[in-house]
Amino acid sequence: QVQLVESGGGLVQAGGSLRLSCAASGSIFSINGMGWYRQAPGKQRELVAIITSGGSATYGDFVKGRFSISRDNAKNTVYLQMNSLKPEDTAAYYCKAETRVRTGPLSRDYWGQGTLVTVSS
Repeated sequence: QVQLVESGGGLVQAGGSLRLSCAASGSIFSINGMGWYRQAPGKQRELVAIITSGGSATYGDFVKGRFSISRDNAKNTVYLQMNSLKPEDTAAYYCKAETRVRTGPLSRDYWGQGTLVTVSS
């Protein structure tokens, strides 16, 4: 079993910054892609950013250079630095990890419970 624990969400004024963290623990053999999705009420979940174990990052188009993802493989932790936040960034942010567990050779996606980000105008 794998658990993802997210932190760093909260209320911030437009133009401000937040740093999200997600730490994975449990019966982990390896984690491939690890990153963040977000979902606002009544909206579809969308990719924010994802990073491989080798450090290759992919960002959603809406980020426009404002966000930066990083990863500490030794700690099974991924970070999302969010700058120049806008009200439209308001959403629940979910951590996802493509994880191979110690009990078998196959990988699957694990999800965190989400951390709320609210950007005021």
